[in-house]
Amino acid sequence: MAFSESLISKLPASPENIFSKMSGLANRYNAINMSQGFPGFKSDDRLKELVYKAMKDGYNQYAPLAGIPELREEIVKKIEALHDKKYHPDSEITLTAGASQAINSAISAFVHPGDEVIIFKPAYDIYEPIVKINGGIPVHIQLQGKEYKVDWEEVKAKISDKTRMIVINTPHNPSGTILTKADMLQLESLLKNTNIILLSDEVYEHIIFDGKKHQSASAFPQLSERAIVCASFGKTFHNTGWKMGYCVAPEVLMKEIWKFHEITVFCVNHPMQRAFAEYLKDSETYLSLPNFYQEKRDYFLEQIKDTRFKVIPSAGTYFQLLDYSEITSESDILFAEKLVKEYQLASIPVSVFNINNQDLKQLRFCFAKENETLDKAAEILLKIG
Repeated sequence: MAFSESLISKLPASPENIFSKMSGLANRYNAINMSQGFPGFKSDDRLKELVYKAMKDGYNQYAPLAGIPELREEIVKKIEALHDKKYHPDSEITLTAGASQAINSAISAFVHPGDEVIIFKPAYDIYEPIVKINGGIPVHIQLQGKEYKVDWEEVKAKISDKTRMIVINTPHNPSGTILTKADMLQLESLLKNTNIILLSDEVYEHIIFDGKKHQSASAFPQLSERAIVCASFGKTFHNTGWKMGYCVAPEVLMKEIWKFHEITVFCVNHPMQRAFAEYLKDSETYLSLPNFYQEKRDYFLEQIKDTRFKVIPSAGTYFQLLDYSEITSESDILFAEKLVKEYQLASIPVSVFNINNQDLKQLRFCFAKENETLDKAAEILLKIG
């Protein structure tokens, strides 16, 4: 037997990552890349200068495992101001290598072989593989219709004595929808008197529109007592390549997360932590984001208003779904590939995230771009539809 034939994949059924695929096509065809979720804006010069200063000041060795105290304190203050929840900076917060590492550590810490984990589809594509690697069983629930609503009766029916964790994501990628206060109260009621852990992916917490309020799991006492909330500085401050995030959770949960955090990365970028600790002191750095991104959303939608694409304006995130069902009956995967190859515009087909690849004829576009880029994309969409 050849060496390669003896290898046994832990994720044998994993398809090619759609983000890598579409970005690869965008590069090959010199297309406008509105597929992958990275902002087209420069990081604030002040933030970069703070990182440089920290490097010059000698903060270039390991940080503490959970993160430097100054940054943990600032994050705790932010959460308390926004959600009236006080986390202990010494025992209930960890700085991570992006939210993805926080999610990985959280699932790895608590999901055992045979445990069930409820995942709402469409879902960001890292949840399920991490569950499977740890021997868990993903239990899928499809969000309903083109507005992606939760059927809480179905959730209730899917909860069993094997349910170890429920994963939520609000604001939601890829749909751009949000969970309402009523949704969170429903979830709180369902989880009451259970031992189920809630993993709340809130990386787009500061990107929410039309005067709506982000409903963090931290803000609901009976959820926060069982919730691991994951967040991202990369998404918030236009620097996804820095891979900086954090998670907060009750001490009893965080102690277990630390065990996996320690053997995965031990700690994360020290000078960047110093920079963020100073930068977060100005709350406008994140409180101004809803207006900033809503202007981008509205500008993009105004530019394409004369097309046949149907739109439900994004409620949060920097993603907008466009419904092309009045333009063609092609599958979303084929239509997305056609847009790249023939029109030089890259997007993400939503069906790849749905149960049984349910195709609602929708493509996801990232509008976190300069207006010039949005103009060029709109010109292409006007030609198509």
